[in-house]
Amino acid sequence: MKITIEPGKKIYFASDQHFGAPNRAESRLREEKFIRWLDFIKPNAQVLFLMGDLFDFWHEWQHVVPKGYVRLLGKIAELKDAGVEIHFFVGNHDLWMKNYFEEELQIPVYFGKKYFEIDGKNFLLAHGDGLGPGDKGYKRMKKLFTNPLAQWAFRWLHPDLAMCVANYMSQKNRLISGEEDKQFLGEDKEFLILYAKEKLKTEVIDYFVFGHRHLPMILDLNGGRAQYINLGDWITYYTYGVFDGEFKLETWE
Repeated sequence: MKITIEPGKKIYFASDQHFGAPNRAESRLREEKFIRWLDFIKPNAQVLFLMGDLFDFWHEWQHVVPKGYVRLLGKIAELKDAGVEIHFFVGNHDLWMKNYFEEELQIPVYFGKKYFEIDGKNFLLAHGDGLGPGDKGYKRMKKLFTNPLAQWAFRWLHPDLAMCVANYMSQKNRLISGEEDKQFLGEDKEFLILYAKEKLKTEVIDYFVFGHRHLPMILDLNGGRAQYINLGDWITYYTYGVFDGEFKLETWE
């Protein structure tokens, strides 16, 4: 997909808000902060990429979606109606998304990596979970979570019970952010960096942009001809990406 930046406009990226965690009261404060950021970018945002884990848990039944997030969803709809192009990448916490965003907000939803050409630069975008070597335990778990039979069985749970179980598992299994997310492990151990380096052996990519890792960073690859970007999160860092010919990570408030 090709995007040409219009004069005075910018491309924005944000990931890992995990709204709903650790509880409704604390999540509401972070949600209000994110909404203020959406108001801030509205005048000059041409495209907004939401890069996954917007919610700490999201599941769509045939006629039911999780309670809450009215102001957030309304603000996203407001930006869309104002002409901002919005793309949503599913993360490991909202991978049970179906067609709600596409039908209600007319926002495309991606379940894997996607290539974009932005002002002549090649971008590979993805939430990042399951990419690269290692993390075999999570990859097995993801296969279970995305199994049609498992999803069918979960859908038969009453939503109140399903949400209770899912929220407990999310926090019990330390899936929001672990201690290891706060430290840079080194280029030879960061699985997304290893993934990007392997891609550069066969593809021309200028920017790799991921969420999932929670630790904000920009790292030059391939002798400075490519950049690896992790967007950080809206739990600890409140960071986001901006591209207007150059990629920058900035912090809100």
